[in-house]
Amino acid sequence: MNLVFEFLWILAVIIYSYVEALVKLFIPVKRKSVCGEIVLITGAAHGIGRLTAYEFAKRQSKLVLWDLNKHGIEETAEGCKRLGAEAHAFVVDCSLKEEIYSAAEKVKRDIGDVSILVNNAGVVATADLLSTQDKQIQKTFEVNILAHHWTTKAFLPAMMENNHGHIVTVASAGGHVAVPFLVSYCSSKFAAVGFHKGLTQELAALGKDGVKTSCLCPVFINTGFIKHPSSRILPLLEPDKVATKLMDGILCNQKMIFLPPFVKCSLLLERILPERALLALNKTMKVKFDAVIGCERKED
Repeated sequence: MNLVFEFLWILAVIIYSYVEALVKLFIPVKRKSVCGEIVLITGAAHGIGRLTAYEFAKRQSKLVLWDLNKHGIEETAEGCKRLGAEAHAFVVDCSLKEEIYSAAEKVKRDIGDVSILVNNAGVVATADLLSTQDKQIQKTFEVNILAHHWTTKAFLPAMMENNHGHIVTVASAGGHVAVPFLVSYCSSKFAAVGFHKGLTQELAALGKDGVKTSCLCPVFINTGFIKHPSSRILPLLEPDKVATKLMDGILCNQKMIFLPPFVKCSLLLERILPERALLALNKTMKVKFDAVIGCERKED
């Protein structure tokens, strides 16, 4: 095709996409059913993982729940069963590749092929880089991004064979805009966002349009994951509302889920504002949380 015609075609696609987005503001997107789907959620012993499991349980999905916390994961499974769903609890350390692959084989053998994978497990070290221990940095990347590769490699083949499935990446707003004293965490979440985008493009290139992807990018959530977070501008999100919004995004096959939605504006500001203005904006926001700085426990 002539290059000029290709550019005209791209322009037509852009216009169509904007019109489609405008229409969707007034006409709700049709939601898919997840009843009977085998859903695996990592880090499901508490917080967003547990609440997301409950959202799937309400819709009669079959839950496979992974976490290192045996007591917590069993509590989540019991909660899902009370909601009328089938639930299976597995004690899995998502920092260990061999343990992930071993548990995945057991799931496929005893329960079936996972059709919805929610990579939710995460760890954080709130400290300046020099105060962060090497083992903490390594653990952060093992759980927050390397585990996504291992779980996806374990369960994606069946999804691709059936051209049906959904890979959900729980990232963070910190995967788009960095925050001081969360260097390792933000780095891992930038990688998680890149994983989501790369996988999305790869599935499209392979023609596997039935395998959907979603990426959740929230600001601070009131789960205790990060201690005493606050900001003059950013809200502290309640975990039940985040789980509800994540579920909505999954059911509507939404690619990127920002919470709150205005976080998208920060991505634009990062690209158009000069560095001095960005520094001034960051000071105005006054993001604070408990962190170790210079090997002392203090707040920033």
